[in-house]
Amino acid sequence: MDIGGGEKFDVIVVGAGNAATCAALSARESGARVLMVEVAPEDARGGNSCFTGGAFRVVYHGSADLARLIPDMNETELRDVDFGTYTEEEYFDDMGRLTQYRCDPDLTEILIRRSFETALWMRENGVRFQLGLGRQAFRVDGKFKFWGGLACHIWGGGKELMKALHARAAKDGIRVLYETPAIGLLQGDSGVEGVRVRYQGHICDLRAKAVILACGGFEANAEMRARYLGPNWDLAKVRGSRFNTGQGLKMALDLGAAVAGHWSGAHAVAWDLNAPPFGDLDVGDRFQKHNYPFGIVVNARGERFLDEGLDFHSYTYAKYGGEILNQPGMFAWQIFDQKVVHLLREEYRIPRITKEKAESFEALAARLEGVDACRFLETVRVFNAAPRPDVPFNPNIRDGLATSGLAIDKTNWAQRLDAPPYEAYAVTTGITFTFGGLKITNDAQVEDTTGHPIAGIYAAGEIIGGLYYHNYASGTGLMAGAVFGRIAGRNAAAFATGP
Repeated sequence: MDIGGGEKFDVIVVGAGNAATCAALSARESGARVLMVEVAPEDARGGNSCFTGGAFRVVYHGSADLARLIPDMNETELRDVDFGTYTEEEYFDDMGRLTQYRCDPDLTEILIRRSFETALWMRENGVRFQLGLGRQAFRVDGKFKFWGGLACHIWGGGKELMKALHARAAKDGIRVLYETPAIGLLQGDSGVEGVRVRYQGHICDLRAKAVILACGGFEANAEMRARYLGPNWDLAKVRGSRFNTGQGLKMALDLGAAVAGHWSGAHAVAWDLNAPPFGDLDVGDRFQKHNYPFGIVVNARGERFLDEGLDFHSYTYAKYGGEILNQPGMFAWQIFDQKVVHLLREEYRIPRITKEKAESFEALAARLEGVDACRFLETVRVFNAAPRPDVPFNPNIRDGLATSGLAIDKTNWAQRLDAPPYEAYAVTTGITFTFGGLKITNDAQVEDTTGHPIAGIYAAGEIIGGLYYHNYASGTGLMAGAVFGRIAGRNAAAFATGP
């Protein structure tokens, strides 16, 4: 069956998300004839990229750099925002600290040093950026101040990102085959020579001189989650696409590809307890609940089980989400008082939410389904009674407002809960993506288990391993997908069109 319209292709990209589309655009820019194959239907294309809120971790040295990415900043923003900087050194420090210094040094350096130029390239390809006000900056004394290195966001989040990238792909003549799952890699004497797919119920072989795998991890595969991540991970809700089942990983491993990264680790967040099993594109990332640093989090025993104020949420949310699976019943409640409710992000005000509200903790305790009410009241009493330094609460810095003497002290933002009515939000674990993946060279070529590159196969996005261990810095996923997608596309094209 001829499903390529008779056209010969140099490069086939498996996937249609951020990394895949950046790879396709880069390969086309380098002169290759490109075909993309996507397991999902067109209205569900894009993998996890469609579900992201759009945080984009990029090196910048002040407002002038950001203005190159966001030229439509208005005078009010320029006057009322302290943009700060996010240097390469800070980026390296964050990646090292959060991964316990296990992140691959070469890949990390490529990610960081090419972040700004890649962001400019994405803008040239139609992607718009905006300031992350409200998500990564709070107004204090009349001025917004960015913290955590995340001044830049994708305008409109994942939906607009994918709309922009696919519009450019269509303009560049890149064809996409939807509802076409890849089921195997074709191998010949010269290396990988194409992809075996299932198209309209038929098994078809698509030939090309190079293949780029950019089809996500195994987060939507309950069996693989249980096998690699451990007990109860098969019960986690999936934040994003139902189509990221690890098929690309299996195809590459069957070929003898090497692995890298933290295969028993994953990015997972606090996710609404009653969210659906997989992501809902109409809701996007708003089932997440990231403002826990300003309150306390209790489990079914009514006890706190983590340091909510350890750091800005951008540096703890991807790790703390998985901690909820270890709690009885695999749920928790986030508790806030009225002093901080104005700081809660829009995700706390959506219609589809599991929320309780009461004028007293006694009344609230009776409404926290599944929670030991007596122990909860004691937890609140002890937390409020704990000694604290006489320092002001400041959400834009690690303010040092910490408790002392508790079994688990809260390191920052530890205001007493004393301004009713009190609000509580029920959460469970929502998995975003898995950390383990394929081992690649600095040119994004997949390596085999002997340490040699496999001719004709490249990878980018969630499917690669080596960048994340134990934890994750918000905004690096989209950035890494774009950086390595661009590299993979350029090098796959050079391989496919070269002598």
